[in-house]
Amino acid sequence: MPYDASLDKEMFSKSHENDDGKITVSVHSYNNGPKKLQIVRENRDPEGALRFAKLGRMTKEETQGVLPFIQEAIANM
Repeated sequence: MPYDASLDKEMFSKSHENDDGKITVSVHSYNNGPKKLQIVRENRDPEGALRFAKLGRMTKEETQGVLPFIQEAIANM
């Protein structure tokens, strides 16, 4: 069965922003299945627009910024 965006429900989402971009922590459920945590990084390009990037490694500031969101997301799972 191919992916159907209408079946993908976002249950929770919060973002930590800094000068370089933002990291979003969210919880999703596909087709009423198990809730899963998703962490996404978006970097700012030279024009200031956000572009998707691999999460990769996080700085201490980024980790401290998203950790409360991760804990809140776990409570929503």
